Amino acid sequence: MKFNDKIGTLRGVGPKYEKCFNQNGIYTVGDLLYHFPRAYQNRGDIYRIIDTPMDFFPHSYILTVGSEPKAALIRRGMSILKFRAFDETGSVNITYFNQNYLKEVFTIGSTFRFWGKMTREKRTLCMSSPAYEPVIPNKRLLPLTPVYPLFNGINQKLISKLIGEVLAELDNMVDEHLPDSVLDKMNLCSLPFALKNIHTPPNENTLNASIKRLSFDELFFFALSVSQIKNEAQQYMAPCIPDTDITDYLNLLPYELTDAQARAIGEILLDLSGDGSPFVKAMNRIVVGDVGSGKTVCASIASYAVCKNGYQAALMVPTEILANQHYSSLKKDFDALGLSCELLTGSTPAREKRAILQRIENGETDFIIGTHALIQDGVEFARLGLVITDEQHRFGVRQRARLAEKSKNVHVLVMSATPIPRTLSLMIYGDLDLSLIDTMPPGRKRVDTFVVDESYRQRLNKFIRKQVEEGHRVYIVCPSVEEKESDILDFFDYNPFIIEDNDKTAIKTKAAVTYAKELKETVFPDLSVEFIHGKLEGKEKDKIMVDFAEGKIDILVSTTVIEVGVNVPNATLMIVENAERFGLSQLHQLRGRVGRGKDKSYCILVSSSENEKSKERLEIMRTVYDGYTIAERDLEMRGPGDFFSSDPSIRQSGETNLNLSKTCSDSELLHSAFECARDILSRDRTLSLPENALLKSKLNIIAEKNAKTIN
Repeated sequence: MKFNDKIGTLRGVGPKYEKCFNQNGIYTVGDLLYHFPRAYQNRGDIYRIIDTPMDFFPHSYILTVGSEPKAALIRRGMSILKFRAFDETGSVNITYFNQNYLKEVFTIGSTFRFWGKMTREKRTLCMSSPAYEPVIPNKRLLPLTPVYPLFNGINQKLISKLIGEVLAELDNMVDEHLPDSVLDKMNLCSLPFALKNIHTPPNENTLNASIKRLSFDELFFFALSVSQIKNEAQQYMAPCIPDTDITDYLNLLPYELTDAQARAIGEILLDLSGDGSPFVKAMNRIVVGDVGSGKTVCASIASYAVCKNGYQAALMVPTEILANQHYSSLKKDFDALGLSCELLTGSTPAREKRAILQRIENGETDFIIGTHALIQDGVEFARLGLVITDEQHRFGVRQRARLAEKSKNVHVLVMSATPIPRTLSLMIYGDLDLSLIDTMPPGRKRVDTFVVDESYRQRLNKFIRKQVEEGHRVYIVCPSVEEKESDILDFFDYNPFIIEDNDKTAIKTKAAVTYAKELKETVFPDLSVEFIHGKLEGKEKDKIMVDFAEGKIDILVSTTVIEVGVNVPNATLMIVENAERFGLSQLHQLRGRVGRGKDKSYCILVSSSENEKSKERLEIMRTVYDGYTIAERDLEMRGPGDFFSSDPSIRQSGETNLNLSKTCSDSELLHSAFECARDILSRDRTLSLPENALLKSKLNIIAEKNAKTIN
């Protein structure tokens, strides 16, 4: 077995299963090895039957089968298998459904470790379909059992079986790619050790050592990628933009720039003009500011300066609805200034698209606004001078680079609505110079924030109705898309690897699809309620957001996909369900979706969590409104992970799938990863030395895999 063997080469993976794996990014045996558990069940804490707490949580028991299993057909298509099992303190009835083959497994006198929920029916203790493992002499049962993220058609049993087969061949498959100097400096375990023990940890200490090593790997390769790109960017030159007089554009604005906007624009224009030579060092700058702080005007003024000097500018945004929003507002300004502006998206009709591409290639179009369509083959620019990516956290470094590669000599400007501590930004945006917009435009109303629990539900529903009756729109954000059994999780203070046991509080998460249905059918049957989430097709999402903005939808139930969305000035109420499951920066982003119009707006965080740290975080949200202060507190409380991924379905770095480290709580690990990466590149910029061959190979594999995501 080899690391790059196709997943279909494993026993039991036919074409149907292989397709399921491929659709979820698992193409090879190595991909499966890096499909890490989302949690662990603590089956090592053994209870005696007499000590069973009736708390409806699963527990472990060592039990001996005491009666012959009996099968019965209770109705067509449904059979049950029943038997009794015991320990020295009592006995329990165990039932399995549609698994009559287990009759051969549970022979009288055989002993198993059962893990499940104990219930009482009248005076009899019962367990329904518990997990089981045979107790074999001289063979230790692992205390921590992995729980894997699932997808359609694939269950826990299959994934566990396949990973077990791969682990048996691990020593022949995986080579250590980190230099000994890095392993020693960071006190890291070996890669084979980490990969084995993240799937089959014998104890929590070994698990933590494995998580540390694999988290470091992800951060280290992220750091290598960013540092390499920064080294490359420092060598690029771009055309000088000598005429930076923006008076005509400023005269069009119905407001005065804030000091922070003026400062950012000044930094951009200085980059563009350089020292006045025909070619200057290419600008690579990021403008970071809160939602509504006025980043777009910085981008449009930069585009105006470039276009008035005879070059083209391109603005790439993550969604068609955002592209249309920018186009409708900016085209009027550029028309008034005598410059042409065009829109190019995936839904642009073929004939119209051909004409637009021709005008771009001929240089007839000055400013082009679009989505990923801008980086597709066939888009050729005549004199591209500036590329801008909006909502930077939805694009990776390679996607930005791909747009920039449309011209050999181009300035790059990116924008992000995620306020981030300066020290962390120097790491994550290491290839970019930083401009902060840290003040809001005058007149922007504060969004009053409240924290409530389920006891306020009726009052909350009345408040929703009041807002709609006054002609306003309402957002309701849920932490998951659809309701599944796995949505009832044992919550433990955002630890990325929950050790599930009876010491946690079960919190049922609200799911967008099922909750929207409940609201539509029973709570607000007379109102227009819709749902939106990341799994919907792009056109469908755009239509729903347009209908919401136009008032055709009163209440929009959503996942965090609305963090990046159309501006809806009439939206005055943001409700976040299970708010304890979101990071501070993410909650701040969601709050920024309302309060964008003239009416008073509110954000209500619903949480029944009794966890003290969760309560502390939500209290910060209730009392603090400055995005940078919130970002600093988030970094203190949770580490850098929340800034990597506010939506787990999105590979925000574009360079490596930050699987573990997106929830990393160790800021020092991030800093150390960058320090080690820079140290290696300072001695071997192209990773050409023999000792760095495996590093270079791994980096290329990551880049190739993420190229599939971009395409």
